[in-house]
Amino acid sequence: MVLFVTGLCPKNCFYCPLSNERRGKDIIFANERPVKSDEDLLKEAELMDALGTGITGGEPLLKVERVVYYIRLLKASFGKSHHIHLYTSLAPDRWTLEKLAKAGLDEIRFHPPQSVWGELRHSPYSAALQNAKELGMETGIEIPSLEGAEKVAAFAEEMGIFLNLNELEFSDNNSEALLESGFSLESDTSCAAAGSCVHAENAYRACKRIHFCSSTYKDAVQLRKRFQRIAKNTAREFDEITEDGTLIYGVINGGDQTLAEEILREVEVPDELFEVKEGKIEVAWWVLEDLKDGLKEELEPFGTKLFIIERHPFEDGLLVELIPL
Repeated sequence: MVLFVTGLCPKNCFYCPLSNERRGKDIIFANERPVKSDEDLLKEAELMDALGTGITGGEPLLKVERVVYYIRLLKASFGKSHHIHLYTSLAPDRWTLEKLAKAGLDEIRFHPPQSVWGELRHSPYSAALQNAKELGMETGIEIPSLEGAEKVAAFAEEMGIFLNLNELEFSDNNSEALLESGFSLESDTSCAAAGSCVHAENAYRACKRIHFCSSTYKDAVQLRKRFQRIAKNTAREFDEITEDGTLIYGVINGGDQTLAEEILREVEVPDELFEVKEGKIEVAWWVLEDLKDGLKEELEPFGTKLFIIERHPFEDGLLVELIPL
């Protein structure tokens, strides 16, 4: 599970992909679910059978007490085996790191700005990394694969820590900054920045404990797996789960909903194959496909619309496709 604890951040990284809806706002999300209470957080973790949590932002350590509270809550609810890692662009002091370790943080990933990659040994990050290691947390650095990554790799090898490299990606919010910095898309079918992989290859020569996360892997594996886990636990009897973990079902929208429900019951559609909601009825797509001609004849005069939709497996999840019938 991804726990977004705040959109506040003191840094201004040109490659930051954070959306305008979250950037600079002190809001909390568990995956795509807004968190207004502990129940919201725990419910999201349960829905996806989360084996662990990544705490991110913004800058999580601007809200260190909030972070400590959530670490304790997750550990108390799901046990010590629930692995929790945290990302930070700061170099916290030992007192802060002690609080995190005592709360149960398993792993910390530092994100130093590109401007200090060549002098990490003489920066505050060196002491922070050493303190984190001494306090028993799995410790490493996580950065985008950019020029200078090989210097970070050499430093990581010297420190005896891991290095995670992420392929640089274009997003709605960083594309202008990336273009201004001279980056271009790798291809018409990818959001990866051209040349990012080359810097990862250079870094591989300098560090043994190094991991590279490609844009393709992030989309095709990580996100898909999370969707599949959530869909498996949230799908209704009539939702079809796709290979990508999205849900497909039919919708009878607007018009005379009482008449629409009467028609479904007259033709003996089982209760488990449809759900009546305010202003619409959601129904198995294959049932709607079979009944569409009769439903259109009866309901279209009242302004009713029939369609099949595919959406992400969350409450009010992102609409992927809408097919009018």
